[in-house]
Amino acid sequence: MISGQHGTRRIIRHWRYYLMVGIAQTAFSHAAPTFASPTDMTQLAAQTRAFNIPAQPLATALAAFARQSGRQMSYDPAITTGVTAHGVSGTMAPEAALATLLAGTPVHFHRLNASTLVLDRTTSSTITLGPVRVGGATTHQDPTGPGIGYVAENTLAGTKTDTPITEIPNSIYVVTKQQMIDQQPQNVQEALRYVAGVRTEGAGTYGDASPNTAGSIMQRGFDTKQFVDGLLTESTSAGETAFLDRIEVVNGPASVMYGQSNPGGLLATSLKKPTDTPLHQVSLGFGNWGRYELTADVSDKLTQSGNVRYRVAAIGVTQGTQTDHIDYHRVGVLPSITWDIDPRTSLTLTGMYMYTPGNGVGLEYPLLGTMLPLDGRRISRSTYLGLINANTQSSKDAMFEYQFSHRFNRFISFRQVFRWENSNDSNNSFYYDGTGSPGQVYLQPWWTQDRNTTTGLDTRIFGKFDTGPLQHTWVVGSDFRMFDWDFLSTSDKSGNEPLVDAFTNPTSHYVPCYSALSGCTVRNSVSRFNYFQEGVYFQDQIKWRGLSILLGGRQDWVNYGAKYENYSTTNAEGMTSSQSGASRAAPQPQSAFTWRAGLVYTLPFGLSPYFSYATSFIPQNSTNWQGQPFAPLTGQQFEAGLKYKVPHRDILLTASAFHIDENHYLISDITHSGYQYDGGRVRSQGVEVSANANVTRDLRLVASYTFTDLRFARTNKSAKRYDPYTDSSYGDALSQQGMSVPNIPRNMFSLFVDYTFPIRALRGLGINGGMRYTGTTYGDSVESFKTPAYLLFDIGAHYDLGHATSVLKGLKAQIAISNLTNKYYTVSCTSWACNLGQGRKIYGNLTYNW
Repeated sequence: MISGQHGTRRIIRHWRYYLMVGIAQTAFSHAAPTFASPTDMTQLAAQTRAFNIPAQPLATALAAFARQSGRQMSYDPAITTGVTAHGVSGTMAPEAALATLLAGTPVHFHRLNASTLVLDRTTSSTITLGPVRVGGATTHQDPTGPGIGYVAENTLAGTKTDTPITEIPNSIYVVTKQQMIDQQPQNVQEALRYVAGVRTEGAGTYGDASPNTAGSIMQRGFDTKQFVDGLLTESTSAGETAFLDRIEVVNGPASVMYGQSNPGGLLATSLKKPTDTPLHQVSLGFGNWGRYELTADVSDKLTQSGNVRYRVAAIGVTQGTQTDHIDYHRVGVLPSITWDIDPRTSLTLTGMYMYTPGNGVGLEYPLLGTMLPLDGRRISRSTYLGLINANTQSSKDAMFEYQFSHRFNRFISFRQVFRWENSNDSNNSFYYDGTGSPGQVYLQPWWTQDRNTTTGLDTRIFGKFDTGPLQHTWVVGSDFRMFDWDFLSTSDKSGNEPLVDAFTNPTSHYVPCYSALSGCTVRNSVSRFNYFQEGVYFQDQIKWRGLSILLGGRQDWVNYGAKYENYSTTNAEGMTSSQSGASRAAPQPQSAFTWRAGLVYTLPFGLSPYFSYATSFIPQNSTNWQGQPFAPLTGQQFEAGLKYKVPHRDILLTASAFHIDENHYLISDITHSGYQYDGGRVRSQGVEVSANANVTRDLRLVASYTFTDLRFARTNKSAKRYDPYTDSSYGDALSQQGMSVPNIPRNMFSLFVDYTFPIRALRGLGINGGMRYTGTTYGDSVESFKTPAYLLFDIGAHYDLGHATSVLKGLKAQIAISNLTNKYYTVSCTSWACNLGQGRKIYGNLTYNW
C-alpha cells in the first residue's frame, strides 16, 4: 500500500532516480549547441557523389539532387515557386552540391541530422505540415508528427519505437493534421468520426461541445483511455484539438506498453512541439449557436543555429450549444521549448493552462418523446430540461511535461517523459431523480467539486542490433503513475424536488439550498482516493528479410491508499440526522503479467499479412451497490489481417478480423442508479476495413467499415424485458447470456473525400464531403428494444485567397458543415433516457500564415 509520507517518499525516490539518469547522460555528452561534431562533419564530407544537374527550375533541380545524392529533404514546395537553380557538375559532397544549386537564390538549407536537410526561404516564413515527397523520395516521417496529407507511415504509439505501421501486427489508424484541417473537428470525438472500430457518439455523449473524451468514445465495443505523449491522462483538456498535431488509434490490447488499457484499444495523442521550420499562424473562427473562436500557433528558433526553438499554441472560444442555457467557453495556452543540446541529446519542456468556465455538456431526455414519440411529439434539441439556477459547470486544468532523449551510439538510446497534471471541476447542477407521468422528470439539485492530480513518468532504453541475419529493435522500460482524487458534493434534500414537463414546462427556476443554516436539509458527501501503479516492460521486434516478429511482456503492480467516504444529512436546526461511511481499508494490491506476440510478412509488392495475440489488464477500485469490490478486468485478443502500402504512393489499406474476450466486464446497474455490476465475460468479434489515401496531389480520402458483435458470453445475470410505452417489465426473467451488450452498433461505415481543383480558373478552391452511418443498437441487456440506425452527411469548402491576388497571400478561408440535413436522431438509449445527437453544425474560419 502506498499512502501518506511513505508513498510520497517513494514517488520522490523514483522521480529523482530517473531524472538523475537523464541528467547524467547529458553531463557525459557534448554540450556544445551544434548540429554535428567535427568527426561527424569529416565523415559527411568524405561521402562524395558525382553530380550532373543542369540549370533549371528549382523544383525539378531538387528532385534531381534527391536522386543523385541520396539525401532526404523537407521543405514547403511553395518556396521553389518562380526560382531558377544554377547547375552543378562534378564529384563533391552532397552539401557542397546543394549549396551550389542554391547560390544566388532566396532559398537556403540547414542539416536536421546526418541524412536529412531542411530547406527554407530567406524572404518569407513558411508553414510545413510535414515532410514532403521530393523527386520520388520522401523524408523519414516523424512518428509523432503531422504526417503527409491523410497518410502517416510511422508510429511510436504501437511499439514505443519508431516503426512503420505496416510492420506492427495490429490495427493502427492515424488522424493526420491535414485531415483535421480539412474536417475542422472541434474536439477529439469529432476528429475520430471516420476511424474504423471507433464509436464517438456512444453512452455518455449528449451532443456536447466540450472536448471531454471520458465515457464517450468506444473501441471495438469497450470504453477507451487516452494517452498524451505516451502517458495516461485524466484531464478533460486532453481533447482540445487546437493543441494536437495528430491522433492515433491503437485498436486491440496495448497493456504491454502502457499498463492500464482496455482490450478494445487506446487513443494516443501528441501535443504540439516546436517545429524545425518557422510557423506563424492565426485563425479567426465563427459558427452557429453564436460560436466565435481565436487560435494562434507560432513556432520559431531562438538561436541562430536553430538548436533552441519555441512554440506557443493558444485558443479562446465562446459559443452556445444546440440546447438552450448550455454554453461553452474556454481559454488555454500551450507553450513549449526544445533545446538540441548536441546532435545526440534533446530536451523539450511543455506547459499548459486551460480555463473552461462553461463546459457545454448537454442533457439526457426521456425515452418517450425522443426515440419514441409521445402523442406524436418529439422533444426539441433546444429544450433545456433542467434548473436555470443550477446550471454552471467549470474546470481548470494545468500541466507540465518534459521529454528528454539521448543517443549513446547506433545501438543504444535513452528516452524519458514526465508529466504532472491537475484538474479542478466545480459544478452547480442537477440529476434526474425519477420520473412522473410520461415526459416528466424530477430534478435533484447537486453541487460538486472534483479535484484530481496525476504524476507519471515513463523511462526506456531502446536500440538496434543484429544477430547474424536477424535484425533486432528492442526496448526495455519502466513507468509509474500516481493518482490522487478528492470529491465533495452537497445536495438539496428539503423534499420539494422540482418536477418539469418536457413539453409544457421544461425549465424550472427553483433556487437550490446547499446550507442547513438557510433553513433546509442538505446531504453532504466527501470522498478521497489514491493509488500508485508501477510497471516494467520489454519488447523485441525481430526482422528477417520480409518477416517481422514482435514479442513483448509487462509486469504491473498497483497499490491503493485508504479510501475515505463520508455521507451525512443535516436538517435546518443543524442536527445530523444520519451519518454513514468512514475510512475504509485500502483495496487489496493487484498485479498482473500481460504479453503479446505477433508476426507480419511483407511481400515485395507491399502487401503485409499479419497475426497477433495480446492480453490486457485494468485494476478496479470501485464497488457494486452492496459495497463489494470488482475483480480486475482481464482481456485476450486474437487478430489477423492485411495491410497494403501501395508502392511509391501515399495509399495505405488495412483489413482486420478480431476476437476479444474480457472477464468481469462492467455494465450500468439500471436498478441502482450510479452503480455498475459485473456482467461476467463478454466476447467481441468483428471486422474492420480502412483506407487512408492521397490518391493524387489534389484528391485525398479516408474510408472505413466496422462490424462488431459484442455479446455476453458467460454470465449469471437475468432480467425481464422492458416495455418503454408502459414503463414496465413483462414476461419471465431471461438469461443475459448470448444477448447483445447495450449501445454497441454492429455496423458502421464512413467515407470522406477532399478535392482541390487543379485548373487555373479554380486554382486554390477545394471542396469536401463525407457520410457516416451508425447501425442499430440495443437499449438494455436482454434486447428489449433497439435505437434506430442513422446516416449523416458532412460537407465543406476551402479557398486559398493568395491565388486570387498576391496581396492576400497566406490567407485561407474555410467552412465545414456537419449533419447537413439537420437529422434528428438518438445516439443511445436506456430503459428511460436517451442521448440526442448533434444537429446541423456550421463552422468557418479565416486562417493567416506568414
